[in-house]
Amino acid sequence: MKLEAIELRRIALPLVTPFRTSFGTQTERDILLVRVIGPGAEGWGECVALMSPTYSAEYVDGAQHVMQSFLLPRLFEAGEVGAHEVAEVLRPYQGHRMAKAAIEMAVLDAELRTAGRSWGTEMGALADRVASGVSVGIFDSVPELLDHVQGYVDEGYVRIKLKIEPGWDIEPVAAVRERFGDIPLQVDANTAYRLGDAKHLAKLDPFDLLLIEQPLPEEHVRAHAELRKVVRTPICLDESIVSAQSCVDAILMGAVDIVNVKWGRVGGYLEARRIADICRAHDIPVWCGGMIETGLGRAGNAALAAHPAFQLPGDISASARFYAQDIVTEPIVLEDGYVRVPTGPGLGVTLDHAFLDEVTIKSTTLRP
Repeated sequence: MKLEAIELRRIALPLVTPFRTSFGTQTERDILLVRVIGPGAEGWGECVALMSPTYSAEYVDGAQHVMQSFLLPRLFEAGEVGAHEVAEVLRPYQGHRMAKAAIEMAVLDAELRTAGRSWGTEMGALADRVASGVSVGIFDSVPELLDHVQGYVDEGYVRIKLKIEPGWDIEPVAAVRERFGDIPLQVDANTAYRLGDAKHLAKLDPFDLLLIEQPLPEEHVRAHAELRKVVRTPICLDESIVSAQSCVDAILMGAVDIVNVKWGRVGGYLEARRIADICRAHDIPVWCGGMIETGLGRAGNAALAAHPAFQLPGDISASARFYAQDIVTEPIVLEDGYVRVPTGPGLGVTLDHAFLDEVTIKSTTLRP
C-alpha cells in the first residue's frame, strides 16, 4: 500500500463508571486513533497506551511523539508497505509496541477493506461469536463490589474477573464466590505481589478460580515458575508476554499455565495471532485481554478471540460496559453472554464521524 497521508487523532471518551486498579483510577480515556490513507483506501487503528506509564512504559503522549518523530517518517520512506511488512520496517526503533501496533492495525484494516476480506478471516477465526467476560475494578467496600458484580451477572456476562491487590484480595474473592456460587471467576493482580507473597496467594486456591493473572512483576518470569510450585491455581501471564519469543521462553521455563493475549502489548494483531498459534502447539490455553478499547479494538478483539487457541472467555465486554456512546455505528453488544464476530471487510465496523468529531481533542495529518 502506498501511503498518501496519515492522520493522528486524539479523542476523549468519558467512562460510564470510574475504573480503579492498582495502577490508579480512570474516569475517561484519552485515545490516539490512527487513520491511514492510500489510493482509494482508508484504514483505522487504535493505540491502547494509557495516559501514564503505569501498565507499561508506554503512554499516549509518548506514543504520538514517537509516531510523528520516528515511526511514520520511516513508514513513508519505505514506499509501498503491506501490513505484514510494518513490523519489519519499524524494527530499528526499539520498543513502542503499542504505537507500532496501532499503525499496523490501520494499514491492515485498509488492506482488508480493499480486498473485501474480514478481520476474522485474517485472524484464523473459526467461530461467529465468542464468550464475553467482564473485568471488575477495585471498590471502596465489598458490598459496593457485590452490587456491581450482580449487575454484570444480570446482563449475562459468562465470566467475572476481579482486580486484586494487597489488602483487597481474599475477602472480596470469598464474598463474590459465596454470593454467586460456581460462576467462572478469575483474578488479576497487575504485578502487585512479590514471590514472598506466595503463601498468601495460595489462600486463593480454595475458591476454584480459573486463574491468577500476572501476580508478579513483568520481568520476574522465573519467579512465576517458582510461584507455580506453591500455588495450585493456574498462573496466567499478561504483562510478561510482550512477543512471540517471550511467550516461548515463558512456556519452556515452566512459568505459565495460561496466556492472556493483548494485541497492543505484543506489537499488533499479527504478532498476537503468532502467539496464539504457539500456545496452541504447546497446549497452553489462551484468552483475549482488553485495554478498554473503543468499538474498533473490540471488533478486532472479537475476531482474534474466535481463533481456536482461545479457550477461555476474554475481556471482550459490550461497548456499553465502558462507554455511553461508542465511536462506531455498530457498537459491540452482549447477546446471551456472547459477542458476535464482525463479518464485514476489514474490522467490519463503521465510524460514527459526527460523534467522532464531537469527542476529538486535536488532529494532525502527516504526509510524505
